Amino acid sequence: MAGASPLIQIELGPPVRQPKPAWLRAKAPVGDNFHNLKKLARGLGLHTVCESAQCPNIGECWNHRTATFMLLGDICTRRCGFCAVPKGKPEAIDWEEPQRVAEAVATLGLKHAVVTSVNRDDDNVGGAKVFAETIRAIRASTPDCRVEVLIPDFQGLEEPLRIVLEARPDVLNHNTETVPRLYRAVRSGARYQRTLDLLAKAKKFSPGVVTKSGVMVGLGESTDELVEVFRDLGNRGVDLLTVGQYLRPS
Repeated sequence: MAGASPLIQIELGPPVRQPKPAWLRAKAPVGDNFHNLKKLARGLGLHTVCESAQCPNIGECWNHRTATFMLLGDICTRRCGFCAVPKGKPEAIDWEEPQRVAEAVATLGLKHAVVTSVNRDDDNVGGAKVFAETIRAIRASTPDCRVEVLIPDFQGLEEPLRIVLEARPDVLNHNTETVPRLYRAVRSGARYQRTLDLLAKAKKFSPGVVTKSGVMVGLGESTDELVEVFRDLGNRGVDLLTVGQYLRPS
């Protein structure tokens, strides 16, 4: 055809496999700090989310003497799609656990301790009391240590939340994890609105507490969905937000 642009032939070669970025490659867990922390946790009969959730970053964190202690055993009553913590019927609550966590914090000389737990839908109030006693025990043994608690949703009950807040944690964290559309697959047993309500109530009951939440990306969410979550959290007075890349347990 007169005046038509000439055809351009494009030849495509075989697909080239791109190397994974360096930050995605976790180093093998070795080093004195790693082994000393592991020995300490074993000796005190403590669990860490780092081990129970099979976190691929355990080597890096533990070598920097950073660990997140996990209360209330290592068996969870829920089956979240992203998590490798064992699921099933949990053991009885260990009321001596707070003192052992405080001993570990003192031994490590921590300035900021992070404490979380499995979900204990079988006893939300009992679980909250263990959180509260752990906060108090850490304060007694290491007064200069800031205490951050990463709590479950307590099935939306107010009493457990109040129990934790009465112990005056420095930071109260409850993760949103993902966007509402993905909750059924990612957070079995959780509800997006329940999470927002918990964070709003925490600020209402204890206006001075720093509230925090975290979101994983890489699960199939869209940018618009993430922005909506960020807006929802801001409207609930959340002070701190972390956004992390989802990495499979390994």
